[in-house]
Amino acid sequence: MQIVCLDLEGVLIPEIWINFAELTGIEALRATTRDVPDYDELMQQRLRILDEHGLGINDIQQVISRMEPLEGAAAFVEWVRSRYQLVILSDTFYEFARPLMRQLGWPTLFCHQLEVTEAGRISNYRLRMADHKRAAVEAFRGLNFQTVAAGDSYNDTNMLAAAHSGILYCPPQNVIDEFPQFPVTRDYRELQAAIEQGFRS
Repeated sequence: MQIVCLDLEGVLIPEIWINFAELTGIEALRATTRDVPDYDELMQQRLRILDEHGLGINDIQQVISRMEPLEGAAAFVEWVRSRYQLVILSDTFYEFARPLMRQLGWPTLFCHQLEVTEAGRISNYRLRMADHKRAAVEAFRGLNFQTVAAGDSYNDTNMLAAAHSGILYCPPQNVIDEFPQFPVTRDYRELQAAIEQGFRS
């Protein structure tokens, strides 16, 4: 059996925090795991900035409600699901992802949860588990799935290394430079070809 594991933001949907940063004009919220390898450091920075500006879950969800998957993403998801098992492994949160998952036809998503007060303040976040993308791929391999994984950021590289075949999709140059062992794809056609090649390897 063959399973494809995909990151969500940057691969199938726009970066939620970048869109929110553009709407609010808060430049510091543009930072993502493409820029900051330590996820906890990044999230603590985000929560601190939200508190400083009095922004909460409702403000972010208003941005998400106007977002759409990346051009071609829905067709790409359909292509994958027609040929392989598909699981989305993401460091986003269920509270953010639901409207976009609906637009992608509800693929299986493993991600995290936010802790939100009654007033809508995001007080903390709760990881499903540390390094969950890598752990999920290793678990699938333990179930005798042949795995191909694709992502774009620092926090995807452990997942890519754990898979039978790992692929970078539209990564920044710093990630390419630091992880030259992974092939780089720039559009869904290239990613499709790399997935098929990965399963042939």
